[in-house]
Amino acid sequence: QVQLVESGGGLVQAGGSLRLSCAASGRTFSSYYMGWFRQAPGKEREFVVAISKSGGVTYYSDSVKGRFTISRDNAKNTVYLQMNSLKPEDTAVYYCAATASAYRDPRSRFEYEFWGQGTQVTVSS
Repeated sequence: QVQLVESGGGLVQAGGSLRLSCAASGRTFSSYYMGWFRQAPGKEREFVVAISKSGGVTYYSDSVKGRFTISRDNAKNTVYLQMNSLKPEDTAVYYCAATASAYRDPRSRFEYEFWGQGTQVTVSS
């Protein structure tokens, strides 16, 4: 089992940047595929990005491609989400997620076994 703790959220103006971090407990972080999802008020939780165990393969939603970058440091048990050129529509609670199982669909929230508590990102216009 793994516990996930997100940090780095906050309030930023449109066009600005934020870097989210997700720290994982345990010594087998490198065994987990990791993802970031977000949920805006009144909307379903949606896929943002995902990364393979080694970090060699990444997946992005079309809405963030070219603006967001996911990375991981297995030595630090941490996955990062660098968010640039933020837009008001990026406002949401951002969740880190993990699964030890091989992906069938990394964009599906049902693939992930473990979730963090979320961190709020608010982008003002």
